[in-house]
Amino acid sequence: MTVRIGVVGTGAIGKEHMNRVQQRLAGAEIVAVTDVNQASAEQALQELGIQAVIYPDDQTLIDAQDVDAIFVTSWGPAHEATVLKAIAAGKYVFCEKPLAVTAKGCMDIVKAEMEHGKRLVQVGFMRQYDSGYMQLKSALDANLVGEPLFLKCAHRNPEVNAAYTTDMAISDTLIHEIHVLHWLLDDEYVSAQVLYPRKTKNALPHLQDPQIVMLETASGVLIQVEVSVNCKYGYDIQCEIVGEDGIVSLPEVESITVRKEGKLSTNILTDWKLRFTDAYDKELQDFIHSITRLGVPAGPSAWDGYVAAVTSDACLKAQESGLKEPIALESTPDFYQMNIKAQV
Repeated sequence: MTVRIGVVGTGAIGKEHMNRVQQRLAGAEIVAVTDVNQASAEQALQELGIQAVIYPDDQTLIDAQDVDAIFVTSWGPAHEATVLKAIAAGKYVFCEKPLAVTAKGCMDIVKAEMEHGKRLVQVGFMRQYDSGYMQLKSALDANLVGEPLFLKCAHRNPEVNAAYTTDMAISDTLIHEIHVLHWLLDDEYVSAQVLYPRKTKNALPHLQDPQIVMLETASGVLIQVEVSVNCKYGYDIQCEIVGEDGIVSLPEVESITVRKEGKLSTNILTDWKLRFTDAYDKELQDFIHSITRLGVPAGPSAWDGYVAAVTSDACLKAQESGLKEPIALESTPDFYQMNIKAQV
């Protein structure tokens, strides 16, 4: 079976996913696109050499009989409405983060999916498909270093543009750690606090950078995440898990070692897209294979989108208050407790 995909939003990430499907992935094809800017949709198809129908809006694309699944890669605030329309039509959905811009919006999607009676939604949290994080997960599941006690993580960007604001350190940057650490530990967050070290000279006046986010889980694990978006030296993702019997760390990105001019060096990536290219490929391939072989998506669920939204809201509140803010999550419904094996 070939999954026929309609794409809602043909901007940068939409085009990247379209190209993945057409050039590198198996079992799917792009058959329909739409964008609020129709010229953008036309240009995307022309650039990628794809023959597909251009629809005037998301509803008409979703209603098309030859569309089996939807990629939601539009502007974040538009995600919720499109996902709800797709669920109502019984169409599979791969939605880039955020699933919705509010926790209530995420919960509305969760309720709609449960009322439908079958999982349809996968959220674009690609890090759990990264080979390094997968190795960390295997180590924790095998109890390699005993019970985890403390995590030290970093999310560093070389620079950001003037449109990047202090709150985006949570909603656009930390959101990836929020999901992947929840997945790694299989433990619920209970509190969040945000601390501001001395501000770097490289940050624009309106931006507080760096930030230190402290998360606490129900079992007592403490997590420290450094968010630095003007570090200059490169794009650097770190995760160290301190356990009762040892320490396990995210492996460095593979690079040649150079001995030259009295120095021993390796390269550091500067582009986040290059860092997680393989993970993006794997998550979409998993989405395609899972719905054809299992009938449901195996990746991050709508419930994961809800957990990320609630946690993000608490972190944003902590940015303002400077206090340890509680994270109150509803109990995970049985509907989302099923163990679906990834296909990658």
